[in-house]
Amino acid sequence: MMKKVLILFICFLPSWAPFAMDQVFKDEESNFQLGGDIFSDFNEEVEATRIMKDERFYQYSRFFNFELSMGFTAFDGNRGAAYNNANPSFGLSAHYFMESNLTMGIGMTMSKHSMLIEEATRGYPQEDGVGLIDIQLMRFFYTVRYYIDTTNLGTAITFANPYLVGRVEYWYETNKFKDQPHLENEAGGGIGFSFGFGLEFPIEFKEYYLGIEFLAHSINLPDNQTQKLDPVYINLGGNAYTLMFSFTQTW
Repeated sequence: MMKKVLILFICFLPSWAPFAMDQVFKDEESNFQLGGDIFSDFNEEVEATRIMKDERFYQYSRFFNFELSMGFTAFDGNRGAAYNNANPSFGLSAHYFMESNLTMGIGMTMSKHSMLIEEATRGYPQEDGVGLIDIQLMRFFYTVRYYIDTTNLGTAITFANPYLVGRVEYWYETNKFKDQPHLENEAGGGIGFSFGFGLEFPIEFKEYYLGIEFLAHSINLPDNQTQKLDPVYINLGGNAYTLMFSFTQTW
């Protein structure tokens, strides 16, 4: 039986082989001719994927966030030892969703602190020290958030909308000498960076959220290396840390 099939295949091969080869060459020629596209199938798949991604974004994603926040600001190092923190801190920000899991935004945060210097220092030789110094710290920032894919994680984690956050910040410091009114206010600023993570819990899906965000800040204030407070504090170096609770409205 196999011999008969083989004989028939050999007999008919010359009759259809030229037609098959001619069709192959025609297909190749159409792909390589001017205006042809050898990646047409691939391009169609990419376009279909992009359309599906856009449809999911418009159906399920948020577009804009407006956020009000309140929380705590603290420091380590010498600045942490010198400062008394007058919490809470206040902030506001706005975010734009580039993709369903990526946002860019701008905002500001304000916190107040104080120092009490009760002995003479290099910069303030008064016998009883310079006294009480009120400090206001404003930071203006550009922020990026990346929301972690929680598809394969538990329901509780998915509900919390965890994200990673990074910022470029400009810190502006104002010092007011409450017990020495003849001294002019000291003011100045510097660039800083911060990194951290946060959670967003929906009150109403795609409408209102409650959030919590922790950030560690590397700051470069003008008085980081000051010696005015020596020997009480040899400088005011230190990093900052913030824990903020937020209410977010989205569109």
